[in-house]
Amino acid sequence: MPIDPSPPPDLVPLSKLPHFDPRAVPVAAIDSDLPPVPPEQLRPEAIRARFRSPPAWQPEARTEPRFTDRQPAHASVLVPIVLRERPTVLLTERTTHLSTHSGQIAFPGGKRDDTDVDAADTALREAQEEVGLDRSFVEIVGQLPTYTTGTRFIITPVVGFVRPEAPLALNAHEVADAFEVPLQFLMTPAYHRRHVMDAGGARREWLSMPYMDGSTERFIWGATAAMLRNFYRFLAA
Repeated sequence: MPIDPSPPPDLVPLSKLPHFDPRAVPVAAIDSDLPPVPPEQLRPEAIRARFRSPPAWQPEARTEPRFTDRQPAHASVLVPIVLRERPTVLLTERTTHLSTHSGQIAFPGGKRDDTDVDAADTALREAQEEVGLDRSFVEIVGQLPTYTTGTRFIITPVVGFVRPEAPLALNAHEVADAFEVPLQFLMTPAYHRRHVMDAGGARREWLSMPYMDGSTERFIWGATAAMLRNFYRFLAA
């Protein structure tokens, strides 16, 4: 049965391409059968060692169904792991007026510039532009496989450790908010929810990882959730 994807009246839509609200789509399954990544494997030295000697593994998600005719564009995001006593991941909430992925939870990042040296350079530059994170506070430790969005961005996730004292200054044009989510939460599949929607005869599937930040729900879904799921597969392999 097709699902009505229109957002509830009290919610701001999280997607414009196509226009539907993922919070209105029921949960099809929860991956509570998969084990969490043990806390010792989330320590900085363990993650460094994992990137130095990667295991045999395969990313679970690589591409989304295409729903635009735009030409593909290369981009990078920074997966910023803040080195607190219990590591966290720094995420942003995009402003609602942006043309793509408005209002969504995202990693700092964006399109590659011709002057960028490599994917890490793009991620660091964009993080500084979006949230004021100076690259001197970041240690790049590795990269994950590319992920292609339905809007045709070919994204390279760049994993970096962020010193907890790093100051932030949000770019109000692009970023409505920035917040941290415990890495252990994100690497626990019992919090990974699967959604399925039939839209115009086409089947669309995605993950969500809703996180309660005090009284605020941070609805992590789509490309951000998919890249985090790939990170889980990498660390759990």
